[in-house]
Amino acid sequence: MSGVIVTGPPKPDAKDVEAIAGYGTATVHEAMGRTGLLGTRLRPIQQDVRVAGTAVTVLSWPGDNLMIHAAVEQCGEGDILVVTTTSPSTDGMFGELFATALHRRGVRGLVINAGIRDTAELREMGFPAWSAAVSPQGTVKATGGSVNVPVALGGQIVRPGDVILADDDGVVCVPREDARRVAEASEARERKEALARAAFLEGELGLDRYGLRETLVRLGVTYTSYDEYVRDGAAP
Repeated sequence: MSGVIVTGPPKPDAKDVEAIAGYGTATVHEAMGRTGLLGTRLRPIQQDVRVAGTAVTVLSWPGDNLMIHAAVEQCGEGDILVVTTTSPSTDGMFGELFATALHRRGVRGLVINAGIRDTAELREMGFPAWSAAVSPQGTVKATGGSVNVPVALGGQIVRPGDVILADDDGVVCVPREDARRVAEASEARERKEALARAAFLEGELGLDRYGLRETLVRLGVTYTSYDEYVRDGAAP
């Protein structure tokens, strides 16, 4: 497998990345029209951490971390390293030494659709990571791959420079050209949810606030008492 290392990909305005960092993945995912989620396999090795940054992408051979070494050189302040493999892999392709080098360069975290190791050390040094597996299995450095090319994770395409947002719920990708629009849409959604939260604290029901009683009627859902339910033979 040959490959290519692309240098200097475009990135969104840093202010828009920081704005997106102020919202949870659920809010941003909904604000984008329920798109951008990188599947459910990517889970955090830590808790109560949220990061956002620009993607430096890596396409590697399974069980081979050569291209992660190559990618470190392309990483800088505010980036998040995004790694996937040409076929499924759970090998521990990333650990403490990689994290040390990336932390020195200002990288904010890792998203890897493969295995990670040294998780206790990563938590101790405060380097957040989301992975598809945790494994001490070692890797080789023998096969070419690519850096800063479009990659697929969880059915989504991640391009270099796209905004990656990750928290306890998962990982979302925001296309780099949509960063400002998504930040604004997320703010609007947050305001809307704040109003709903206040209403629910006052005792209002979602059935009424969202007009869902009419939806139940339209779908043919009816109300009946328990006694009627039993009398009609529907309950044991």
